[in-house]
Amino acid sequence: MDNGLNTVKVWLQSQTFERAIAIAIGVTVILVLNHFVRKALSQKIQDNSRKYRVRKAVNMIAYLLVVCVVLIIYSDKLGNIGVALGVAGAGVAFALQEVIVSLAGWLHIMIVGSVSVGQRVKIADVKGDIIDIGILSTTMMETGDWIRGDLYNGRIVTLSNSFVFKEKVHNYSAEYPFLWDEIQIPIRTESDYKQAKEVFVKVLDEVCGDYANRSKDEWQKMANKYRIEDAQVEPMVTLEIHENWILFTLRYIVDYKKRRFTKDMIYTRILEELNKPEAKFELATSTLEVTSLSLEPQQ
Repeated sequence: MDNGLNTVKVWLQSQTFERAIAIAIGVTVILVLNHFVRKALSQKIQDNSRKYRVRKAVNMIAYLLVVCVVLIIYSDKLGNIGVALGVAGAGVAFALQEVIVSLAGWLHIMIVGSVSVGQRVKIADVKGDIIDIGILSTTMMETGDWIRGDLYNGRIVTLSNSFVFKEKVHNYSAEYPFLWDEIQIPIRTESDYKQAKEVFVKVLDEVCGDYANRSKDEWQKMANKYRIEDAQVEPMVTLEIHENWILFTLRYIVDYKKRRFTKDMIYTRILEELNKPEAKFELATSTLEVTSLSLEPQQ
């Protein structure tokens, strides 16, 4: 019993205990300051995007300060620590290769800016909005899947940051926050196709004209940065002749978050035009005729 008490006393009087106490005090002070700084900045900053970036930056500074405290306290032991890390480095690299690649992916995201919080992306088979980028993983609010259209389905997906090197990243909003979308409308062959085309062009100008005008400047920025040709951002209506109807394709520019809402507006306006007395075109429909077959053997 006395030997145990003596061991405890010796340890309490050793440098290890003093260093542990110093680290505990330093980490506590840093965490308390981090809490109050984040709270103060959150009250002053109203924009959610800026608030998120500031919060992440404060957390990162706190982590770095913790590392600095540990390094300062153990500064006289850094030589031994370096030798130990060198010996164990190969084994650690093999065991934690996914973690290392994820960390490298985070550095790539921070430096290159291939993706950022708030952007809508598709990574592998997951599509949604990025809501958080951590050191090892990226969190997305998923859209689609069993939900038609580009609406949230309520499922949160976490991906390892190694996706930067392993998966294709489809970004819907990075450099050009607009998308081209199309809808097809068949009309009867005896309809006035010229009037139909005029109506479709008018509807697209009413609903999507503002998107087209705003997208011109964004496309010009893209053209200055990348080697791409000038694209037609104004609404476009084309037709094809089929056996049973005339098929119109309506192509237009839309905000990447408003595809479904925009389609609803276009369809609504077209139905309003169809119901006017002066309308000389009708939507085409296909019919299916079902006949009965006799299975009785012939005499």
